[in-house]
Amino acid sequence: MAHSRLNTRALVSALLVAGSLVAGKAAVATERLPSFNVDLGQTTVSGLSSGGYMALQFHIAFSDTVRGAGIVAGGPYFCAEGQLLPNALFRCMQTFMGAPDPVRLADIARGFAREGRIDRLENLADDRAYLFTGTNDHTVVSAVMEAARQFYLRAGLPAANLEFRNNVRAGHAMATEEFGRACSLTAPPYINDCDFDLAGAILRHLYPGLRPPAAPASRLSGTVLAFDQTEFFRFGGLPEPSASPALLSGSAPVDTPMALSPGMLPLGKLPGTSLLPGAGATLSLNDTGFAYIPAACAPPRNEVCRTHIAFHGCEQTVADIQEQFVRNTGYNRWAETNNIIVLYPQARREPPPPNQNGPNPKGCWDWWGYSGAAYATKSGPQMAVLRAMLDRLAGR
Repeated sequence: MAHSRLNTRALVSALLVAGSLVAGKAAVATERLPSFNVDLGQTTVSGLSSGGYMALQFHIAFSDTVRGAGIVAGGPYFCAEGQLLPNALFRCMQTFMGAPDPVRLADIARGFAREGRIDRLENLADDRAYLFTGTNDHTVVSAVMEAARQFYLRAGLPAANLEFRNNVRAGHAMATEEFGRACSLTAPPYINDCDFDLAGAILRHLYPGLRPPAAPASRLSGTVLAFDQTEFFRFGGLPEPSASPALLSGSAPVDTPMALSPGMLPLGKLPGTSLLPGAGATLSLNDTGFAYIPAACAPPRNEVCRTHIAFHGCEQTVADIQEQFVRNTGYNRWAETNNIIVLYPQARREPPPPNQNGPNPKGCWDWWGYSGAAYATKSGPQMAVLRAMLDRLAGR
């Protein structure tokens, strides 16, 4: 950030953040997610932190539909292999137990594809990926992002179609051009003013030749739609969004003093072994989701539009930061001028009962298995729900 603009822009950004925080609770949506004239073959995804893991996971599982992904502070597909400890914490965020093995994980993905659990990896041959890690990100270290890069290459994505940005001094956060906290911080709402339009960089890479974004963002003619996510829960194989939080496995918990920020995983007592099928599964999705609908995509114009799914990170749910991720990360400006519907699905916190463990107390997306053993495949509960939302947008 230029020093000449520091005080003014920091004050404006602080006021914007404060205004969003005091705006009150988001209304519970009862509106049904509509259908539009959507070209499903132009679908892309992106996300931060647990959302970055989810974006890559969704890309690999549904590569017949998804044409590219933007991964911010995430890691390779199936990195945790269903294990909170040691893999998720100590291989896929920190690397105390060694960095993720992209060769092994690519082989696992090929096995899943042969079994029909995910789409064929050959679909990646003409896909695109944008990877970003901040130089001040100490939550998901750069070696994990490098493993994600190597995974994509091993899985068949062309090197020419992959961009890896690792020279912005961002903390563990979504970098923006002019909204949020100081760039180097790792602190709520995990949206940082880095003088860098990360959402724009992702979308420009995934969709070459985009028109310039709308400006200013406050004058967009499109609509932020709050919609009912609960009607899709039946596609997830779990009847309720918060089905009895319980241990992910039957093993005895272990204590850890590790304080993770922004807490992609539970703190305190953690399960000590791999996920057991059907043990304590929870869907962990919020009742309300959001979508940005450009004016051109809505009636009466009904122009052909593309869809981009943007996954928030942990502690970025609507209960945590209201609609800041939906409105202030920069996607909507680009979506407005380029006929892109942005789907902002919402996870939810699952706090543990007193003196017990809980699967998802920080509102993370499931990249380690709290929703069940199939979490990273097309039949995973969250994956199936998200796919049903995408199909609804396209009228299927």
